[in-house]
This record gives sequence, C-alpha cells and structure tokens, in this order.
Amino acid sequence: MRFDILTLFPELFAPFLSSGVTRRAYDSGQVEVVFWNPRDFAEGNYRRVDDRPFGGGPGMVMMAQPMSDCLDAALAARGTPAPVVLFSPIGVTLKHAAVEQWAGSDGAVLVCGRYEGIDQRFIDARITHQISLGDFVLSGGEVAAMVLLDAVARLQPGVLGDEASHVQDSFNTALDGMLDCPHYTRPEQWQGRGVPAPLMSGHHAQIERWRRDQRLAVTAAHRPDLIEAARSAGRLNAADERVLQKKL
Repeated sequence: MRFDILTLFPELFAPFLSSGVTRRAYDSGQVEVVFWNPRDFAEGNYRRVDDRPFGGGPGMVMMAQPMSDCLDAALAARGTPAPVVLFSPIGVTLKHAAVEQWAGSDGAVLVCGRYEGIDQRFIDARITHQISLGDFVLSGGEVAAMVLLDAVARLQPGVLGDEASHVQDSFNTALDGMLDCPHYTRPEQWQGRGVPAPLMSGHHAQIERWRRDQRLAVTAAHRPDLIEAARSAGRLNAADERVLQKKL
C-alpha cells in the first residue's frame, strides 16, 4: 500500500519511519510513504503557501492553489484514484475498525494542514475523507498522519514478529471490541506485589478465563459503552454476564 503525504514539514517523519518495530513495514515496502511539499508548487520567489484570512482574525490560512497543484502531482504519480484524507476536528473519530479497513486498502493521500487551516474551497473541492483523533487541536496534521501510519503499519503481516500480538489489542474484534487485560512479567514479586495466581498455574483454560474476566472488568469500569456494544451484538455469553454482575 502507498500513502502520499502533503506536508510542509516532511522532515518530521524521518525518525518515525526509521525507528521501532513498525519500521519493518516501511523497510520491506509493505507500506510505502511518499512526501509532497506544497511549497514546491507555490509561485513567486518566496514560495508562499499561506495568506491572511478574509474577514480578519489571527493566524494565516493555507492557500487553495498550491495545495491543489500539489495534490494533482501526488495523484498523477500514484496513477490510480485514491482517497484524499484531511485530519480535521470535524472528521470522524478514528476507531480500530477504520484502521483495519485502511490496513487492508491500497492507501491514500494524507493532507496535513497547518496554521489556522486550509482554504475551505480546497477542502470542499478535493477532500474525500476527514479524520479526527479526538476533541483536541494539534499544531498540524503531521502527528495525526503518524498515528494513522503507525496503526496501519503494525497490522501488516510480519511487522510485529508474533502474528498474535495485534489480535490481543484493545478494541480488536477478536476480543469482542473490549479493552485488553492487564499483563505481567518477571520478577514474580515486585515491591510486595505478586502476579495473579491464574497466570502462574500453567492451566491454559484457567488463564484464558482469567484474561476474559479481566477484560470484562476493565472495560466495564472504563468504557461501559463498549460492553453495551458487545452485548447488543450478541458477543457476550452467560459466563460473561455473571462476571459483569459480580463486578457491578
């Protein structure tokens, strides 16, 4: 898959693409990342890409024409149509289900805004999808683009080393969309705190039941909406409901 990224600051991505386990996805070519700088498509000696907002107010607004020309070049280089994604507060909040869809796609063009935003006419004319990470504002879309890339890259085959790793992630459908359970490692005692007995038993069925019970408890405590979604979808059994009743 290929992600073309429109950004004024491509250098921000360099350490992100070369560090950590997800670099395997980029090194192997499973996820190709190509950068496009709108300044390369701006006119004049100063390659200006922003101007003052009509109607006054603070900050600057990214101009439509350099962005549009830059997008044209990115789409032409891809050779086939692709979704054009803008990271924006009005976008749909990114969820695991959407990440799974992107992970199985051919990629997209990711548009990273800056300053006060991008001329709305460009957004209306060229953007096909808008994504939000939550109810807060970032200085630019680059961090949001990295989040999407990371979430997608770690789902590619062989990237995590153990194929079961992402299956146990919070929100994964294999966990019925619930949060993950607590995890423990050596030593067995740390500052007077031990490891739960079921994890030391060596009894696989008992371990899996404990993990399931913990997922239910953690999710009910912190994200009860996910419990209701699992219940509505028929993903909770009688044993699950008994655990939830005990925890209430």
